[in-house]
Amino acid sequence: MISTFGAADDPAILLIGGASSSMDWWPPEFCTSLTGRYVIRYDHRDTGDAPSYPPGEPGYTGEDLVTDAVAVLDELGVASAHVVGISMGGALAQVMALDQPTRVRSLTAIATTASAGDDDLPGMAPEVASAFGALSEPDWTDHDAVVSYLVASQRILSAEPFDEADTREIASIAVARTKNIESSQRNHHATKGGRNSWRHRLPEIAVPTLVLHGDRDPLFPLPHGEALASEIRGARLVVLPNTGHEFPRRVWPQVVPLLLDLTSGG
Repeated sequence: MISTFGAADDPAILLIGGASSSMDWWPPEFCTSLTGRYVIRYDHRDTGDAPSYPPGEPGYTGEDLVTDAVAVLDELGVASAHVVGISMGGALAQVMALDQPTRVRSLTAIATTASAGDDDLPGMAPEVASAFGALSEPDWTDHDAVVSYLVASQRILSAEPFDEADTREIASIAVARTKNIESSQRNHHATKGGRNSWRHRLPEIAVPTLVLHGDRDPLFPLPHGEALASEIRGARLVVLPNTGHEFPRRVWPQVVPLLLDLTSGG
């Protein structure tokens, strides 16, 4: 499913969500705050109203998820867009900028990386791995249990103050819209055929680039964002204070003007 905000003749912004995330994790209030822009959000495969596959058996690859982003622009008749991606979506946005450069006008990479395995970049915080290991899977048929599980998962990745009420509201909408919530939580992590690293190609990215990274991101610690900003020519790094692996409402007043400025060239 695709959802749009604003006028189609305004500069287009394509929002690409993270792993297991439907478009609901880009709240309408954020989309409408990008005034004067044609804001596009969509459901990844296995999320929301998109096609669903059996749990643990995704019928697609990581490369297909990049192709899906381009297909969204094709369906809307958008020749090129300012691409904003978070976490896995930030990785997809980078690959899109590398492989489909004519479709990307600018790149904004939020809480993401170009390589999770390089020795010079820190790994996941040990306490995060332990917390996820202690988190029991819910009954995937129990709406409320799944929502609570998603809230607990996001709490592990977030800095304080954690907005539980807002996270629970979004999670409830996402769970209600998703055809197979178990598949949504498993299948993006089970895809094959993607790329483990494209870091060596970052200097090829030629579009204006903004890197947004939380100073307390426990999944991809800040050096991941610093590496992106230093290896993409001309990229600007903005560190989001007291922010984990998340995009909370409290950073929107800082981020929205940056995005409007970046996308002001049409």
